Amino acid sequence: MKIIQITDTHLVPSGRTAHGIDPERQLRGAIADITARHADADLVVITGDLCNDGEPEAYALLREILRPVTAPVRLLLGNHDHRPNFRAAFPDHPCDAAGYVQSAIDTAQGRLIFLDTHEKGVVGGIFGADRMAFLADALAGAGDQPVTVFVHHPPLPDGIRHFRDIGLHDNGRMRAALAAHAPGVRQVVFGHIHVPMTGMTPDGLAYSSGQACAHRFVTDVDAATPDWTGGNPCYRVIHIDALGFRAYMAEAGQAATAPSQYCAGP
Repeated sequence: MKIIQITDTHLVPSGRTAHGIDPERQLRGAIADITARHADADLVVITGDLCNDGEPEAYALLREILRPVTAPVRLLLGNHDHRPNFRAAFPDHPCDAAGYVQSAIDTAQGRLIFLDTHEKGVVGGIFGADRMAFLADALAGAGDQPVTVFVHHPPLPDGIRHFRDIGLHDNGRMRAALAAHAPGVRQVVFGHIHVPMTGMTPDGLAYSSGQACAHRFVTDVDAATPDWTGGNPCYRVIHIDALGFRAYMAEAGQAATAPSQYCAGP
């Protein structure tokens, strides 16, 4: 299957900017590229910080920008979001019994699990016992299937100084539950850190993040206050199939410099 991941869109009402970037222009560019190149996508996932300040106008703008997308969409909440305003704008979006924006989908390539780490007033993320109950049920319901997890905050140390104190505050609960899933976790896919990253924990949990679609950091893992910068609208193309899990970074608006000459045959 093909999944499109967009992350950290940080929408604000039209005409405003965030950290010198126009998030609306960025997301419109990404969506135009996705609809033109990936009409065959099975799913589009935005992994949190949908809006920069959680205003109703920003969520209304998100609905409008996403209208051309024909694939099913899963939206996750990040620390910049506002759950009541999100749910008012997207009343039919899947939630768990406690009202968290969490859900699961069974596919031919295993179960996909979508988690909610947003907590009002917390710069990092929270994943307490009530949310853990959903995850425990989702993992148990996967049976002998591997799972792929989508979440805003990385549930493991990312090694980036800026995020040292604003990560997921869950005492390792989510990571421990995922590591204990015997059929395996194909990948933990997240956002939050605004730069692309891949890795594996010592106990074998594979993870990766996408590049922020809006503003992103100049990559400096040791800087407490790294500089913001911009770039082309971007997203990832994720394939889960017989070859396993693969994620390709894509940018909208790239200019060709020359055609490729190599060809290995038909």
